[in-house]
Amino acid sequence: MNSLFLLIPLGLALLAGAVWAFFWATGSGQFDDMDSPAWSVVLDDDTAPPQSSERAQRRGDTR
Repeated sequence: MNSLFLLIPLGLALLAGAVWAFFWATGSGQFDDMDSPAWSVVLDDDTAPPQSSERAQRRGDTR
């Protein structure tokens, strides 16, 4: 029973840290470009991967 007095605040502190880390990552642009890292593995040369609008034009998307 005494361990609950330690584990509940510790759990809440970890939750607060996770929420802060999520909003920090979102605000700093960590999730803005989800495609380029995948392209960098496939492309072996030093050219930049195509931008998302260029890829959409190649596929015929009109978003």
